[in-house]
Amino acid sequence: MQPAFSFYDYTIEKTLSFAKVDFERDVALLHKWQQQSYVVPYWKLDISFEDYKKHLEKFLEDEHQTLYLGLIDGVPMSYWEAYWVRGDVVENCYDPHPEDQGIHLLIGEEAFLGKGYALPLLRAIVNFQFLNQGTEKVIAEPDIRNEKMIHVFEKCGFEKVKPIELPDKTGMLMYCHRETFERRWKDVFETAAI
Repeated sequence: MQPAFSFYDYTIEKTLSFAKVDFERDVALLHKWQQQSYVVPYWKLDISFEDYKKHLEKFLEDEHQTLYLGLIDGVPMSYWEAYWVRGDVVENCYDPHPEDQGIHLLIGEEAFLGKGYALPLLRAIVNFQFLNQGTEKVIAEPDIRNEKMIHVFEKCGFEKVKPIELPDKTGMLMYCHRETFERRWKDVFETAAI
């Protein structure tokens, strides 16, 4: 599995990698993760394998987003949707800059929950998104009920903006501005190369 990017995070002494989702390789694993009891309330994709295959095919064809597996030391354990706000349903919830990006994530493997990996993984992929120099901010819209995830976003540098109504949830619109992010994590990324 060739990662799109990798990053050694000295704060947890692990290599974090993100590989583009491959339909044939990953569909069964992603479907399994969508059945996890802690994932279902927020993603609502506890559907049949056949229906999930159709869903994933459609998402992979959608050019406004790129789907990734997140790996820790080579072990697939999370799923990420990195998207351009333009072309996404959230673009109607605020006045986006043309190069704003957004992020969705889930930790699929239960063994990796509660170990403090969500923040380093989020920090790594947001840093990757900011490699696009035109991107001034990365947004998130976690389910407003998901207080743990909102807290992780805040630790990463996101700030709450307002609740927004989306087709599948009430989300908390959150912004992470480049300047805030780079100032907060300068030490982490100066010691590593992506």
